[in-house]
Amino acid sequence: MTSRRSSFTRGGLGWIVLAGAMVLAPASGRAQQFVASRPSAIDENRAGIETALVLGPGKSLKDARKWFERAAVQGYAPAQVNLAIFYINGWGGGSPNYGSALYWLKSAAQQGQPRAYTNLGILYLNGWGVAKDYSEAMKDFRFAAEHGEMGAMVNVGYMTEKGMGTAVDQAGAAEWYRRAAEQGDGLGQNNLADSYLRGIGVAQNDELAALWFQRAADQGQTAARIKLGYLYMVGRGLKKDPAAAYSLILAASLGGDHRGDEYLPSLREQLTAEQVEQATRRAQELQARASRPITETAFVQ
Repeated sequence: MTSRRSSFTRGGLGWIVLAGAMVLAPASGRAQQFVASRPSAIDENRAGIETALVLGPGKSLKDARKWFERAAVQGYAPAQVNLAIFYINGWGGGSPNYGSALYWLKSAAQQGQPRAYTNLGILYLNGWGVAKDYSEAMKDFRFAAEHGEMGAMVNVGYMTEKGMGTAVDQAGAAEWYRRAAEQGDGLGQNNLADSYLRGIGVAQNDELAALWFQRAADQGQTAARIKLGYLYMVGRGLKKDPAAAYSLILAASLGGDHRGDEYLPSLREQLTAEQVEQATRRAQELQARASRPITETAFVQ
């Protein structure tokens, strides 16, 4: 089973809709390498859906980029962050332009915008438009985390656990995961659950691992679904339930995460044809729910 994930290791960015402007946060996702890939077609399509929701039917990523450009020039920090994200991904026309992204993120950071610091950390972590610098990335993530950015909290936890730009501190890492998890961050919940499962930075506890994996799985975290499915499969931390295990792992597979596929054949053999049909339908419902755009209305202070 795989372990920690950081929000800076997957391409694509999650959207939060903010009172007529969209602010992008780093994507949730976990991997063992530290260089993020370009976002997938699914990520870009989801961004297009959010654009239409905020700017109106028929609006495109190109329209959103123009809107952000106008607002960014006028000094609106959330728009500057969004425009930087568009430059990073090459959305709305053109190729990725890390230099322009860096410019707008620094402009927003000068206004104290926490999400700008989160994304500056991503640039320094990956060496996009700047020299790779874990210490600078950690400094930016920590500022954002201390100002409420949940994705940055997870990143601080991950880098603290791995000793990237700071000393290794597993207990400190678990505490950062807890801070993000208790505020409802799915990736933080996944990582805190994994900490309990493996006894890293906290006392090993299968029941608490299952509880936090469930909360992360409810938010569509595919890694959490696979691991929760595994716990159901072996009866660890909760009652053994091959049907629930099959649904969760299949839902992750439908979502593009195939790390649990090896378990599906043996689970299927433990179920009746009717149970397989019901579990498959449940998996499809779980994945459909996870694929819906996530929108909120709030103001950035």
